[in-house]
Amino acid sequence: MENTEKTSVKGLVDNITYSNPDNGYCICSIDCEGEEITLVGCIPGISEGEYIFAEGKWTTHPTYGEQFSVESYRRELPATTEAILSYLSSGVIKGIGPVTAKRIVDKFGEDTLKVIEEHPEYLSDIKGISPKRVTEISESFKNQYGMRQVMLYFEGMLSPRLSLKAYKKWGNASVDVLKNNPYLLCEELDGIGFEKADAMAKKIGFANDSHERISAGIKYMLSLELNRNGHCCVPLATLISRTSTVLMVSREEIEDVIAMLSQSGELVAVKSAEGDIQVYLENVYRTEKYCAEKLLLLDEAATNIPIENIDKEIDKVELASGIQFAPLQRVAIKNSVTRGVVIVTGGPGTGKTTVVRAIIELLRKIDIPFCLAAPTGRAAKRMSAATGHKASTIHRLLECKSTGGDEDAAIFGRDEDNLLDEEAIIIDEASMVDVFLFCSLLRAIRPGARLIIIGDADQLSPVGPGEVFSDVIKSDCFMSVRLNDIFRQAQGSSIVTNAHLIKDGRMPITDNSADYFFLQRAKSPELRSLVAELCTKRLPKAYRFDSLSDIQIICPTRKGDAGTVSLNVLMQGILNPPSPGKPEHKVGETVYRTGDKIMAVRNNYDIEWQDDDGKKGYGIFNGDIGIITEIDKAEQCFGVKFDDGRQALLDYASFDDIEHAYAITVHKSQGSEYKSVIIPLMDCPPGLLSRNMLYTAVTRAEKIAILAGRSETVADMVSNARKNPRHTGLCRMLMLVKNKRYPKKEEE
Repeated sequence: MENTEKTSVKGLVDNITYSNPDNGYCICSIDCEGEEITLVGCIPGISEGEYIFAEGKWTTHPTYGEQFSVESYRRELPATTEAILSYLSSGVIKGIGPVTAKRIVDKFGEDTLKVIEEHPEYLSDIKGISPKRVTEISESFKNQYGMRQVMLYFEGMLSPRLSLKAYKKWGNASVDVLKNNPYLLCEELDGIGFEKADAMAKKIGFANDSHERISAGIKYMLSLELNRNGHCCVPLATLISRTSTVLMVSREEIEDVIAMLSQSGELVAVKSAEGDIQVYLENVYRTEKYCAEKLLLLDEAATNIPIENIDKEIDKVELASGIQFAPLQRVAIKNSVTRGVVIVTGGPGTGKTTVVRAIIELLRKIDIPFCLAAPTGRAAKRMSAATGHKASTIHRLLECKSTGGDEDAAIFGRDEDNLLDEEAIIIDEASMVDVFLFCSLLRAIRPGARLIIIGDADQLSPVGPGEVFSDVIKSDCFMSVRLNDIFRQAQGSSIVTNAHLIKDGRMPITDNSADYFFLQRAKSPELRSLVAELCTKRLPKAYRFDSLSDIQIICPTRKGDAGTVSLNVLMQGILNPPSPGKPEHKVGETVYRTGDKIMAVRNNYDIEWQDDDGKKGYGIFNGDIGIITEIDKAEQCFGVKFDDGRQALLDYASFDDIEHAYAITVHKSQGSEYKSVIIPLMDCPPGLLSRNMLYTAVTRAEKIAILAGRSETVADMVSNARKNPRHTGLCRMLMLVKNKRYPKKEEE
């Protein structure tokens, strides 16, 4: 049991059992008035011989007993000769080992650290310390002192973990840099929001209307719209109004700073097709612009194919497959091997997979090397099964690498300097690819290669920023084929039939066929009981489905009795209850235990994984689902096996980047397919009761789709065709770049 009461301890650090320099996690013991106390937590840079004051809570480890979990701390350099000797002997100062430490302390006694800091040249009087070594010792001590100053400066304002981030970013200059502009914390460090930087700035004395504050507030609003709502840009009037409200400064002041930031290149303001001004963060504008230019380059640079009569070759593929292609399928197949960029879109049962298989056969016939990829591991796995050819995630295709902990964006091994070898790239589930990942993909494709983009334009927007798939189709700059016919093999599926009815604004047929069911429940307790029974008893018994891997609860909302948060608590209690043999870890009010189904909710590019074949790589991504395989309290880490076979070991800090996944939102389900989905429909915010929300949820089902709840909610969703349009500029940029390259002749 954990003691929730906050308290403090103090003492001399006499032993460090474990220390991770990357995240600051440490296990050490202190001598507290003769009593040995074990400290655990983020204590970066701590060394034996230092005196530490720590605040936190007492916890009990099942193996190691009582420990003190550190939440904040401050430390002092050792003052006695004995403590100084212990401090220097620990190896904390590069160039000083136990023997040298004793010689230094024997000569300078309690003045040792003062000498090292103020007069390091005195050390050259000691046997074995050369001038070069003196310099090494001095620089190492300054680095240690610098980290200590940063921790001291941020005490009470930032957690030790975030303080360590600041030190890693700016080093010994951190205090001076942040005294001049504390808003750099939220502008340049991931995980530190505007509010925290603003609170710090006010403590330091920054005025409410300071340029630094207004500038950071504007960028914060743009980042918020980017990451929360997917907008690549924001209308100028909206940006001014919202920033003025949040910062409580005049609109005129906001407008003046936007003009200055635009002039300096930190923001980009462009006129939209509707005539209003849209404002971008510079890197987002550059990303969309690159996508437009590279797409058009790929389209015009496509190499000629070595086939004299492409239609005859398609006939041969058709004959070999035993499937007669529909006219639009033939158009999609033909153009995919003759053009540089082709988009194929269509709902379930319209033959997208048939098109992909035919394209693959043609590419093989003419010896064009190709690759298949999708945004998620589940989608890639499904693509492999459907085509018989290996598919990977886009991140894996691009050889995602560790960032070394210093970046909040992916580093890929494949880019302009190391282009993909393949001459045809086929991307499935493209509707969920955000603008940053799409840009990284384009950077790695060699001019002359073909890009075939497959997806469903009627699904929800991607979880990440942008609206790439829709924008590329809307621009009308490329060959785009929309498949509409539902084929005979799909016509027998009520899932497919009802998905198309929903898409067209018609109520689904609720005759409870073999694969589509609607179960009416008017009250939340009844609905929750039904969901639990379906997941744990009825579906496993009737179809031999596994409750964890084959069945997925998908909700429009996180909130309420039928939302993901509440249903996750319910399902964890039923499917993975606590037991003495299951280690667990509590984060806030949430308990995670071995055997839990979880989902990553943020990208982490530095986590190393290994798959079932022994291959290794980096990166766990937003939407990845897996099972917690172990929780190691001694090492403060936990293991996860993801559903695509990757296994990874994560530190305790990564609990902040996961959620339970017994129930997930419709947005998080994109790109994945499950044998059975259960969709609870009860009260939820009106903005989430939309047609494409329901359509996306239903199309996640491979064999069984079950809607449960109120029929009125289904009707509300079907009748609501309103989409929340995203502010993006890719469509306009594509048209502008194309018109610039191929200007239309003016009519006489």
